[in-house]
Amino acid sequence: MQTYRIPKTDLTVSRIAFGCMRIGGTWDHAPVSVEVEQAAHAAVGAALDCGINFFDHADIYTAGKSEQLFGRILKATPGLRDRVVLQSKVGIRFANDAYLSGEPARYDFSYEHITHSTEAILRRLQTSHLDLLLLHRPDPLVEPAEVARAFDELHRSGKVRHFGVSNHTPAQIELLRHYVRQPLVVNQLEFSLAQPALVVEGFLANRAGSTAESNLAAGTLDYCRRHEILIQPWSPVGGGRLLRTATDATPANPVHPAAAFVAELAAAKKVSPEAILLAWILRHPAGMQPIIGTTKAARVRTSAEADDVTLTREEWYSLLAAARGQKVP
Repeated sequence: MQTYRIPKTDLTVSRIAFGCMRIGGTWDHAPVSVEVEQAAHAAVGAALDCGINFFDHADIYTAGKSEQLFGRILKATPGLRDRVVLQSKVGIRFANDAYLSGEPARYDFSYEHITHSTEAILRRLQTSHLDLLLLHRPDPLVEPAEVARAFDELHRSGKVRHFGVSNHTPAQIELLRHYVRQPLVVNQLEFSLAQPALVVEGFLANRAGSTAESNLAAGTLDYCRRHEILIQPWSPVGGGRLLRTATDATPANPVHPAAAFVAELAAAKKVSPEAILLAWILRHPAGMQPIIGTTKAARVRTSAEADDVTLTREEWYSLLAAARGQKVP
């Protein structure tokens, strides 16, 4: 698989990353079943076989079980830690996850939470360090000086090599950059053909009567490109919305209008529909790194086919028009 060098780091990473959100099974504290663990081993093995060397985690994924399971995979495979890039995220807290009942779901970028959560991540992954640590979702109560203190300590101790953010706007990144010494090298954002706001807002910005098709502030994509911040699209196949066929459609989840065109293009190029959706992201000159989230080894392999697909400009725009249900203005 082709690789990227993440700007401002020495990390060489695969163009496609493997997201470990679901490999731990259920989102509770029930033990991981044998079947779930076997599926995780197979999916991670398929990713490695395809040349994927980047694995994305978060402290909350399946209540920590995803990191625990991946840690067992690392321990069982001598030398694997040196061959992979590990990223995790902190900052989201579930309701009642600390000492008192009745605590709300919340975000927490306090010094104590960042450092304690990172220590717990390292224990679960059975590793001495993370290659990347991201702040998961913006905390309205953030004290940037506390984030800077936490990052300094984690970096100085060798527990985290590089830092970034997830779901952050340009203004939120600028606030952090004013205080944090280390470069913020990643912004993980929702982006797919089913959710193309990052690219659509650019050509709708000056349209009379148009509204921004985005949950982010305008200019996020251009800001990240300007400051050499790698964009990592999460949910890059749109939760499967553009893969649904008449066979598996339901009234609540109908066939997406663009699904037929995606399937047609996939057949013409002799790849999977997943590969077309990922290739659409990879075609963008920003050099994004989509994070696939399947737990099925076979789908990991079909997704990796995207590395061999290059869409023309015309195909890229045709897919966008089909997904939006309208041509560009």
